Amino acid sequence: MATIKEIAKIVGVSSAAVSRVLNYDEGISVSDETREAIFATAEKIGYKKRVIYPKIENVALLYFTDNEDELEDVFYHGVREEIVKQAKKMNIQLSIYDRKDGMDAIPKDLTAFIAVGWLTRKEINKLYKICKKGVFIGTSPDEKLFDAVKPNMDSFVTQMVDYFVEKGHKKIGFIGGSDRNIDTGMPSMDVREWSFRQSTAYYKCLNEEYILISDKFTVDDGYRMGKELLKKESLPTALCIASDTLAVGVLQALNEGGIQVPEQIALFSINDVNIAKYLSPPLTTIHIDIPCICETALDLLRTRVLSGGRVTKLVFVNGIPVFRKSC
Repeated sequence: MATIKEIAKIVGVSSAAVSRVLNYDEGISVSDETREAIFATAEKIGYKKRVIYPKIENVALLYFTDNEDELEDVFYHGVREEIVKQAKKMNIQLSIYDRKDGMDAIPKDLTAFIAVGWLTRKEINKLYKICKKGVFIGTSPDEKLFDAVKPNMDSFVTQMVDYFVEKGHKKIGFIGGSDRNIDTGMPSMDVREWSFRQSTAYYKCLNEEYILISDKFTVDDGYRMGKELLKKESLPTALCIASDTLAVGVLQALNEGGIQVPEQIALFSINDVNIAKYLSPPLTTIHIDIPCICETALDLLRTRVLSGGRVTKLVFVNGIPVFRKSC
């Protein structure tokens, strides 16, 4: 790892001078050439300035996911692990609470919180009375009250449809799951389905026959909808699938039905779970950058705690397409 001492040796100045320049100390008297040489050398040898984070204590990680969903969608499990790891690095003291603990277990003197999963309206109101400084990850139940960081699902699906249209596909289908209101239990349209409908309508290739929606996003649901798709008289030539877990089931159903992927039906999914690259064929998918999402959430939390501010923020994090052999 590059050090200040190495930079000082290369440039020919003292370590103290290098440190003061890199810390933008306006009181130090050095020539512009020396200043530029210090920054150029630091960049060349890969010097990274050590960040000293002030300690933030008494922060809660509210992990309010359904166990069944966690097993089927590793996104939330990955978020939990990453938040714990990055919080330690950022000198944030975390205590973890899940739905089994209940809202009553949350300390009344909480400094701030990170919430992962779903909370009822009653829980949100109670949480706001306990602590007004919090960030939600993956959901944004009340954007007026709390900050939130989410994967940009709308953009993900738009990218998928754009890609298929560019490749000449006109018969594009969608397999996904429904969202649900945690208070009423009533299903609602998931943003991925909404985005698919908007995108295909724009290209004038929206076909209701090719849209299959399940209650959940599980492998079994993907398999069942894949079987249902095969019963149709006409098949799509491309499928946008809302998650890799659904895609695993869909791919199994297509393989059993003798459908060649991608020759007969191309598949494009979301998440880039570890198993995606080991499927047959390996799954083309959009990689969700969990470390970036968690870092953004913790940065928002730190700003909220240390600087305050009244305006809440909603941040969407884009993903990166990982092209394999399913399309």
